[in-house]
Formats: sequence, structure tokens, C-alpha cells
Amino acid sequence: MKTLPDTVKHYKSTPEFNETSIPAGLLRRHTTADAVWGHIHILEGQLLYRILEPVEEVIILSPERFGVVEPQVPHEVEVIGPVRFCVDFLR
Repeated sequence: MKTLPDTVKHYKSTPEFNETSIPAGLLRRHTTADAVWGHIHILEGQLLYRILEPVEEVIILSPERFGVVEPQVPHEVEVIGPVRFCVDFLR
């Protein structure tokens, strides 16, 4: 599992999303800005997290397993049932 560097600091968070309120942009290929990391927190349910490059990885996120988004690495998520989650951004 990928980890966040010790040197990054939280600077903002998304609102809480669920399977009906998730923004369409998260469901298709996207990246964070340069030097921006993401920490996907699953509050309830599961979410499929797909890292698209440099090697495709597919991870099922849950309250016990969070997702780490590396800067400028293409990724997307997929709803696989009822879910509640948010994303913290760090730099």
C-alpha cells in the first residue's frame, strides 16, 4: 500500500460524498496538481480505486483501507454500492 510522506501537511478537504452525490469528475481519469497528495477516507461502505499509471492498480477501499493519491498520477474511482467518503488534500 502506498503511504503519504511525513513531510506533507493537510490544507483542505472535500465535503462528504456518497454514491449519489459523487462528482462525475472523480469517476473518470483525473489527477491532482503538482505536489498535491490525496488521502481517500471511506466512512462507510466500499469504493473501487483505480490507479491508471504507471502500472494499473485496482484497490477496494473501505473504512479499514484508505487510498493514497500520488501527485499527478492518473486515477479514478468507481462506486460499487452504498458508500460515504471524503478526500483530504495535502502538500
